[in-house]
Amino acid sequence: MIRSKKYLLILFALVIFSEQTFSQESDTLKKYETSGISIISDRSAVLGNIPGSAVIIDQEQLRSMRSISGNQILRTMTGINVVDEEGAGLRMNMGIRGLDPDRSRALLVLEDGIPVALAPYGEPELYYTPSIDRMSGIEVLKGSGSIIYGPQTIGGVLNYITSDPPIAPETDFHFTAGGGGLLNAKVGYGASQGATGFMAEMHHKRADRIGITNYNIYDFMAKAKFTINERSSVSAKLGVYDESSNSTYVGLTQNMYDAGNYFQIIAPNDELNIRRYSASLNYQSVLSESMVFNTSVFAYSTSRFWRRQDFSRNSTASNQTGTIFGDTSVAGGAIYMRNSTGNRDRAFDVFGIQPQLISNVNLFGIENEVNIGARFLIEKAFEQRINGTNFRATSGNLVDDEIRTGVALSAFIQDRIHLSDKLVVTPGIRFEHFNYERDISRISSKDTSIIANQSLGEFIPGLGINYNFNDRITLFAGTHRGFAPPRTKDAITNQGAALDLAAELSWNYELGLRSSLSNYVYVELTAYMLDFSNQVIPVAESAGGLGFGLVNGGSTMHRGLEFSLMTDIGRALNHNNSIIFSLNGTYTDAKFNSDRFIGGGDNPQNINGNRLPYAPEYTISSMIQYKTNFGIGMNLNATYVGQQFTDELNTLIPSSDGTIGLMPEYYLVDFTISYELNPKSDLFISVKNLTDERYIATRRPQGIRAGIPRLITFGIDYHL
Repeated sequence: MIRSKKYLLILFALVIFSEQTFSQESDTLKKYETSGISIISDRSAVLGNIPGSAVIIDQEQLRSMRSISGNQILRTMTGINVVDEEGAGLRMNMGIRGLDPDRSRALLVLEDGIPVALAPYGEPELYYTPSIDRMSGIEVLKGSGSIIYGPQTIGGVLNYITSDPPIAPETDFHFTAGGGGLLNAKVGYGASQGATGFMAEMHHKRADRIGITNYNIYDFMAKAKFTINERSSVSAKLGVYDESSNSTYVGLTQNMYDAGNYFQIIAPNDELNIRRYSASLNYQSVLSESMVFNTSVFAYSTSRFWRRQDFSRNSTASNQTGTIFGDTSVAGGAIYMRNSTGNRDRAFDVFGIQPQLISNVNLFGIENEVNIGARFLIEKAFEQRINGTNFRATSGNLVDDEIRTGVALSAFIQDRIHLSDKLVVTPGIRFEHFNYERDISRISSKDTSIIANQSLGEFIPGLGINYNFNDRITLFAGTHRGFAPPRTKDAITNQGAALDLAAELSWNYELGLRSSLSNYVYVELTAYMLDFSNQVIPVAESAGGLGFGLVNGGSTMHRGLEFSLMTDIGRALNHNNSIIFSLNGTYTDAKFNSDRFIGGGDNPQNINGNRLPYAPEYTISSMIQYKTNFGIGMNLNATYVGQQFTDELNTLIPSSDGTIGLMPEYYLVDFTISYELNPKSDLFISVKNLTDERYIATRRPQGIRAGIPRLITFGIDYHL
């Protein structure tokens, strides 16, 4: 598969050219530095101004948990359900407030304010997930403020934040090793000289076996910042990611799991290769003391080549290898491996530009912070299916071949109106227009020429209110339109028929109270509701379905409560040592709330009132962080995830193939102890799943995935 890299080449050239023309940065520019790298600036902004609930995880919190996966961090946040796929967090499956977590489709994921999905509009799946090891922070925004980011505004926004070039020369070295041949190494260097700052990091991650997965990953990132004059600057970022893993869709049958074969490797020849190149430029200029202009230009190219061995659950299937897993005496209880492959090869090119203007305007004595922006984005997807003639083949018969193209234009305006010292009202509106085309040149091993296109447009309003009773207590409320465009290959059939599908829409509401009760206690309580007129569920193999198409879920309603508490016990007791306790809990009631009948024959079942799949009713996370004044630190984290249904019928009894049935509740405990050698270096030992809990992490895509067993890691962080 050959694809054009012209957008990346242009951007790389701009990065090289931009290095030639810069001078010293002034205090003015530093004062107004508000680039799109961080969508939420700091906790004080959250308390007083952000229109909606938000969560910030800083670098110190990330370091204290010593996680091998971002999933461990994310599941400590309120309103979030993270489903482990392979235990290493290579592909994040995250749902917010009862939304389906499969491939994080209902979530807008950014890195430094730039989208990371394969194709943000036409195929928003996260087959590539930014590595938590590169991050200096994480932000999650769930309220009406998310409408200025788009295109996905239903679940919320997750923004990964990477480190900036340091002022003084700095060398970072990180090394982690553990069971299963786990190795995680990072080396980085950065410095600033005059008007130029730069940094570069190289990560290498590998494991022989974490659960059922092995992987080998190289991840390179470089950033530079150049000051043009006292009012403007340019930053540039380059990234290369290369992954090879034995990721697979096939999981355990129910009898295999019940027999204790939790980590049986069924398809050892399955291999997923992902390569991603990315580049971005960010230009910022202070036009006046009250106006800042910011523009980001970005491009990335992702290839996803996946060899998957064919299998059948039918004993009479042809072309068998003779390898059988499971119980052959139970219908659907066995897996019969076949001597052929279905290679799913896909590649994606994305180019975008997003200018933004922030201006402080005083109208009739009222302070207004006006945020105006737009985005132009082009995305192109290349997809082939190649059937191999033996179980290791990566070439063979070209079965399907198509190209999908999308062109999107969006614009937004949001005004943060300070009606008084206490009351801030934030109205906003976003417009999304998406034109997409599907060009099919081969289908079911037959050459063809099918071209069809479609377009959609939608206005997405939002309104947020913050009332600050005083410096410590804030009431916030908001409503906004949830929006998600249909996937291109779902909206246009294999025969080229445009289904004229509307975007997935909801009305989202929330009401909350956040308070710093004292200098050492922070509390937030949020009630929310997501009201869908029709929740669209894509049918894909990753969701356990067969073929492609759509399931109209009909009207659904999500209601719930989120609670957060963080207290610095050490400060409260005037203790020399730091003792921080946090507690986060979520109650979610996500159900179908209109009549819809499933199943043919004489007894179709009405799913009205049934819970949505993969929407646990309760999730709870607590953490204790303890750090002595002589360098010893400890972190104890416990997470509870309630039971989950895995299908629309809310089936309790597991199916023999393991794909359907109730998922029981489970508890996870992680523990880390560290010793500070000096202010910039420390040693640590970490235990994931301390109690060695055996649990079902998911029944998707094609069988049971067990959560990883107890895993012990140790390592060193060194900063010079």
